[in-house]
This record gives sequence, structure tokens and C-alpha cells, in this order.
Amino acid sequence: MDVSARIQPHFESDNSRRDPFLRLVVSSVGAAFLLTATVVIGLYLGTQTQDRLNAIEQSWKAYSAEADRRGELLVRIRGHLGYGGIIHNFKNYVLRKDAVYLGQLQRQLSDFSQTITDYRQSGASRFELDQLERIEQTIAVYASKIPVAVRSAREGWPIAETDSLVKVDDTAAIAALVELDRFWRDKRQETLATISGAVEQGNALVGTGYQALAALAAVALVLYLLFFNLQRELRGSITSLREELAERKAAQHAANVFYRAVDQSPATIIITDTDGNIEYVNEKFCSLTGYSDDDVLGRTPRFLQSGETPQAVYRYMRQQLERGETWTGTFKNRKKDGSNYWTKTVVLALKDELGRTTNLIGLGEDITERQKARDQVQRAQKLEAVGLMAGGVAHDLNNVMTTILGNVYVARMDIAEDAIGSDELEQIELAAKRARNLVGQVLAFGRRPAVRPIAVLVEEILSETVRLMRATVHPGISIEHSTVPDDLTVLADPTRLHQVLMNLGTNAADAIGVGEGRIRISARLVKDPARPVCIEVQDDGCGIPEELHEEIFDPFFTSKPVGKGTGLGLSLVASLVDEIGGEVQLDSAPGQGSTFRLLLPQTEQLASSETRSEPVRGQGRRILLIDDEPEVLAAIKKVLQRQSYEADAFTDPREALTAFTDAPEAYDLVMTDYLMPHMNGEEVAQAIRKTSSEMPIVVCSAHQSNPIDFSAIGQVTILEKPVDPHLLLDQLGRLAKVKAHL
Repeated sequence: MDVSARIQPHFESDNSRRDPFLRLVVSSVGAAFLLTATVVIGLYLGTQTQDRLNAIEQSWKAYSAEADRRGELLVRIRGHLGYGGIIHNFKNYVLRKDAVYLGQLQRQLSDFSQTITDYRQSGASRFELDQLERIEQTIAVYASKIPVAVRSAREGWPIAETDSLVKVDDTAAIAALVELDRFWRDKRQETLATISGAVEQGNALVGTGYQALAALAAVALVLYLLFFNLQRELRGSITSLREELAERKAAQHAANVFYRAVDQSPATIIITDTDGNIEYVNEKFCSLTGYSDDDVLGRTPRFLQSGETPQAVYRYMRQQLERGETWTGTFKNRKKDGSNYWTKTVVLALKDELGRTTNLIGLGEDITERQKARDQVQRAQKLEAVGLMAGGVAHDLNNVMTTILGNVYVARMDIAEDAIGSDELEQIELAAKRARNLVGQVLAFGRRPAVRPIAVLVEEILSETVRLMRATVHPGISIEHSTVPDDLTVLADPTRLHQVLMNLGTNAADAIGVGEGRIRISARLVKDPARPVCIEVQDDGCGIPEELHEEIFDPFFTSKPVGKGTGLGLSLVASLVDEIGGEVQLDSAPGQGSTFRLLLPQTEQLASSETRSEPVRGQGRRILLIDDEPEVLAAIKKVLQRQSYEADAFTDPREALTAFTDAPEAYDLVMTDYLMPHMNGEEVAQAIRKTSSEMPIVVCSAHQSNPIDFSAIGQVTILEKPVDPHLLLDQLGRLAKVKAHL
């Protein structure tokens, strides 16, 4: 107000000389100056006043908080040192020996310790802590004298003697308590002085504030006009903002719907920048791969590569995306846990309004189950193809091996066991039997004849396996065979069990390689009520990684180089062992060799020994022999003739039947092949039965996709090719005896 009074005459004196525009400008400047000065002064006074009030508040709070809490604790300490306290009760107990004082003393010592601890934890200063320590030391001395006082009271010592023993100098504790009292009195004076000064300054500022309010009232009218115009403008702005906010809410709602749709999509979605760095993955991606957002953001999708998708696919994809084209294909990717999954993926470029690529997006459909089903179909097709292939060649191969085995048998009869060439003939026989096993191994995937389990001596089957392996494995590999109890028998198909052991032995030899090594084959009883017989095949070869222990039993899986393995051996082992009610166990690690264990069911049945004995001689018995292969026919005929049989051999079954019909009584047995032109073995057997219902009939089959059923014809003996001459002669001798008996 004073400033307005001083400048008003100046304005009036100049009104007549100054231009109205100049007065308007000066008035505007003056009003602006006044408004600014008022606002500045008001802000300054308000800030200063607030600072003083805050100082008062903080000082009072600090003092009040500390005074309340520590004052209470100080009173408790003073009580422990004064009348009725620790020192007083201690002296009363020494003088009166009353247990009441001892009980009070012990309770006060516990409370004193807690009080000192609370005081320290209340934020005490260094000075206060020092005084507390002095007091605590004195009380500790009193506490240490209590046992002496107790003993004195119990034994009735003289008071003077007890007093001399328990006397304590407590002047330090009393002085420390006095120092604490003085410390708090001084602190209270400081706090009151601070509050008093802040109040005086606040009063001065309040007075100045009243003056500033008077100046502010002078410009209130001007500000009102300004605010009126501002309000009108704000109303228009608010309307515009409301409309813009509604538009933004609608856009946000659409964005949220889009985000939920993307995040909940059944397809995996990956969004990257133009350099391939991942910026977003949806929930489906995380649940499928096992990775979280934090695991993948900022990385490129290369960590998903399983290594089984050719790099050429990725190069072609990048080329298409660089041309702005969409790429579609299938990936075999790897999850976080190391397992694989398949996705049918579409990768495309996201463009802005100017057509520039800003991001890349990958949309993937999980087709893992579909791919697994396709793989199973392909595997079944492979097995079917193997079966068809095996069936196509088994007949000819088994006929060839029958010829070889027959001629070897005859040749070995012509020379002594130690003659030149005897070892070579034995090697030929072993090689033919190994070829027979290999053909049977392949045939096992194309057909599964019914299992014919019998009681088998474990020692015989192991001895035969070891004998065959020693003739076929590398000379540097030693084969050890532990002795097996003679009465240890298993219930199994002997041919399949032999095939299983040969596969395991061959696999062990391959694991050792061309260097020196050891294979150990053994059998023992274990504590398994269902499968008590354990046959082990151990080797000290390269070993098998743990992650492949399950996979090696899959058909067509092999870790051997191309041309070294078919992937059928261990798969066949698992399948055949399962068929005879057994179980395969594997214990192996890289560099530590492998141990395959066969757990098989035991039987109490007596096993028929396969030890070769001298075959029963034919003694002139006559056999009608039919086979469309001249070589097979000639080999079997030689075997029969060497054992004093007479054989009429025919390659045409029709001619053979004509000869039999003309003189059926001239023959003691009919032996025919199954697959022949013009007539098969079943038709030949039917024709024989029409002429003679009692004639023994033997049918040899090189390969038959379906089991042969002769139940409608009568008793017919079936032998599978390649026919072992020893087995053939044994069967013929037994059947010839039956006929002779009839």
C-alpha cells in the first residue's frame, strides 16, 4: 500500500504529458511488478515460516521421543540405584539375611539388565553408553558378591566379616547417574532454546506475512480477470481433452484385446527387431519351450536350433525375408530341458505406414504329436518293407545255406577230425549258421512265428554261442565263459535265445573294435521270483552314454558308422526277450564298457540235451524227397545216403506224387519242401494223406509269412530251413521208428 501511495502522484503528474498507450504500458508493467513482488514475498515468507514450524516440530518430536523413552529408562535405572533398589536390597540381605531381600535382588538384577539393553537400543549417544557401562560395571560387582552373601547367611558369618568381604565402591555408578541427569537437563535446555528461537522468528514472519497479504489483495481483482479468461480457455481445453481421452480409451481397449488374443493364441509367437533380437514371446511359446520371458528377451532365436534342421533352410529363410517375402516351413527345435519339438512356422516382416520393415514375427504351430505319429507310421512302413524284403530273399538264402550245411556235413564225414581241411570245414559251418541267424534276425521284423518255449539248458546255449563267437570275432578279443550249473534251465525258445546271445556278443565285439579286449559271458541265479535266471554279457569296450540307454533299443537306431550297423540287433534283443517273458537291463558308461543282463524265467522241467550223438542210421529205409531246388535236393540226398537211407529225389512234386501213388508201401517217409511251383507242401501232404493216412510227413519251409497249419491233414513235422543235418537225421530216425512200430 505504501508503494502505491508513493507512485500515484507521479503517475498523475505525468498523465497530461504521457501518451495513453504509454500509461497503459506503465500500468501493466507496474501491475506485473507488484504481482510478481507480492508472489515472491509471499512464497519467501511462507517458505521461511514453514521452515521454522518444521524446526519446532522436529525439535519437539526428537526431544519428546527421546525424553519419553529414555526418561522412563533413566527413572528405572535411578530406582535400581536408589532406596529399595539393587544396592539397598543387597545391603539389607547382608545385614538381615532375609531370603525376601535375595528374591527381590535377583528380580531387580534381571530387570536392570533388560533396562540397560533397552537404553542402548534406543539410540543412545557415545557419552550415554559410557555412563551406562560405568553403572553396569558397579552392578556387576554387586551381582558377583551375591554368592558370598548367600554363603554368609547360610553359615551365619559375623556381619562385620561379611561386610568386609562384600563391600563395593559404588561412587562411580552414582557419579555416572549424576552425569546422565546433567546430560538430559542440558539437552532439554538446548531443545527449549531452539524452539523459542524458532517461535520468535515465526512471529516476525507472520507479521511480514500480513503486510504481504495486503499487497496481494490489491492485485486480486486483476488476477480474477485473468483467471476468468483462463477458466474459459480451460473449459475449451478440457472438452478437447475429454474427447481425446475417449479416443485413447477406445484405442487402449482395442490394444488390450489384441494383446490378449496374441498372448492366449494357440500358436507360438515371437517378435524380433530387424537384427533378430527377440522383443516379445507369448504364453504359448513359454509353455511349449520351457523358457521364460527373461530367458529369451534380447537373444536371437538361434538358441532354439536343435542342429537337425539344415543351415541351408535358415539361409533361404533369411533371403526371403530380406526380399520382403513370407517364409513358411517346419523346424525341429530344442526345448530348455533338451528335448525336441516340431513347429510348422510362418515368418513374415511387419512394416510401417511407409512400407519400411520394423519387426519380424514368427508364428508356429506345435506339430510334435503329429510328427511323432508320422514317424511311427514311417517306422512301421520301414518294418513292413524289411519284412517284405526279408520274405523275398529268405527262401533263396535258406536254400543256399541248407546246401552248404548239407555238403559240409558230408565232407566232414569223409575226412578225419585232425585232417587238413577239417578246421576250414568247421569255419564254413559256423559261417553258414551265423548267416542263418542274420536272416532270422531280419525275418523277425517281417513276421513273428509263435514262440515255442521249452526247457533249455543254459550251459549248452552259452557254450554254443561262445563257440560260434570265437570263430567270428577279432583274434585280439578274448571270450571268457564262466561255468554254469548243469541243472540251470530256462523256459524259452532255444533258437531265439541263441539269436539274442549272438546279437549281444556281436554288439560287444563291435564296441571293442579291432584292438584287444575281453568279452565275458556268464549265468547265475538272482533274487527275482519271476525271473531268477540272470545271463550277463560283459565287455570292456567304448561304453554307451546314459542318454542313449533307452534309444539304442529302438528299431533302426545305430551309433555305428554307415555300413557297420543296421540298427536292428538290440531292438530285436529287446523284442525277443520280452516275448519269452524276460527283461533286458543295461549298465554302461563311456569308457567303462557295458554289461547287458537278461533276466529270464526258470523252469523245473528236464531239458533235452542238444549234445550231438551219433545219428540213427537209416538201415535201408526209403524216403520220398521233394524239393524244387536241385542243389538242396542233392545235398539232402547225400546226407541221407551217408546214414544208410535210400532216397528217391524229385524236383517236380507232380512226378513225386505219381511215384508215391504207384507204390506207397515202398516208402517209409515223405519229405517235401513247402514253396514249390505247381504244388506247395500243404497240397503235397493232402495228396499223400489220400493214399496213406499213416505215412510220416516232414515239410521243410525256407520262409513262410503266415504260420503253417496242418491240423486238418493230420500229424505233420515241420522243419525250418536251413535244416541242420544233425537235427534232420534225428527227426527222421525218430519218425522212422514210429512207422516201424506201427
